[in-house]
Amino acid sequence: MDIMELLKTRRTYRRFKQDPVPDCVVEDILTAARYASSAANKQPLSFVVVKSPEMVKKTFSYTRWAGYLPPEVGQPKEGEEPTLFIGVVENLDINKNCDTDAGLAISNMTLAAWDKGVGSCVIGACNKVKLSELFGLSENQTLHTVVAFGYPTHKSKIKDINDEDVKYFIDGNGDYVVPKRKTEDVTKYLWFRSHIRLDTQYIQNGQGKIFHLPFFAFSNCPCFLYRA
Repeated sequence: MDIMELLKTRRTYRRFKQDPVPDCVVEDILTAARYASSAANKQPLSFVVVKSPEMVKKTFSYTRWAGYLPPEVGQPKEGEEPTLFIGVVENLDINKNCDTDAGLAISNMTLAAWDKGVGSCVIGACNKVKLSELFGLSENQTLHTVVAFGYPTHKSKIKDINDEDVKYFIDGNGDYVVPKRKTEDVTKYLWFRSHIRLDTQYIQNGQGKIFHLPFFAFSNCPCFLYRA
């Protein structure tokens, strides 16, 4: 799968087979998180791996899924739960502002997983107090997110957005459909005019006096700005 197809199909998945994620794939996911860029290279994140069935079940009980859908539709049912969770932990004694680091690490993790056919769901809607206790976090640590992993039993695809409705939905095949704004709707190209002095021209006024006038050439130069 090339990188653009990987990016396009790495979506959120919410129903899974009950096959465990192999240890070698878990290691790839964690290594991908380690490879992520970090502000000032402080590397303030650490990770809690939850893969035993008992602990996965307990972790799952503190999570809420698919906020745009009724719970009976969006919440995985028995036999559809993820088989792996990874908690993304901020170590506040290293850096108190870890959001960018966390986003970069989570993106790497989910891409590495999807490259192996493992789907994911990034969950912020969870009981962080209970999960922090379960994960044994210290007072200098805070739970940023939990990421669920597993082999999906449904598809998830994107479509061009209509009428500014960003809500994802489930189609007649039971697959998730995610509206996305078009590239041209979230992008603008910023242009600026530069001027460079090339030479000095001399002109004569009506009284015979000579003045020098700087001559400038103007050019339009593109500067690209992406606005997400």
